[in-house]
Amino acid sequence: MSAPEPDVARMWQAHRDRWFPPLLRGAEVGDIDVVLLDADTAGCVSTWLDNGGSLDPERSRTLATCVEDLDTVIAVFTDAEESYYLQQLRIIAAAVLARTQG
Repeated sequence: MSAPEPDVARMWQAHRDRWFPPLLRGAEVGDIDVVLLDADTAGCVSTWLDNGGSLDPERSRTLATCVEDLDTVIAVFTDAEESYYLQQLRIIAAAVLARTQG
């Protein structure tokens, strides 16, 4: 197992420095709670970084679901701020997932 790539760590730090868009607070798309989706994704990415580029199978499945849910949510939010936040979160989540399944 190799260490997490620095680009993912940098992207994650930049994302963490962003404000969570106010319009996403309390938002739900179907049965997807956007705040919970953000938290679940963050937990998986943080764990991956903390574990040197490794996720257990349960968190890998959770992250895969998060990426799918982010695709659904991104299609709904078209405002620039919300869209950018969600797209960046998805890019990071997909990068981690690809390196986990790699």
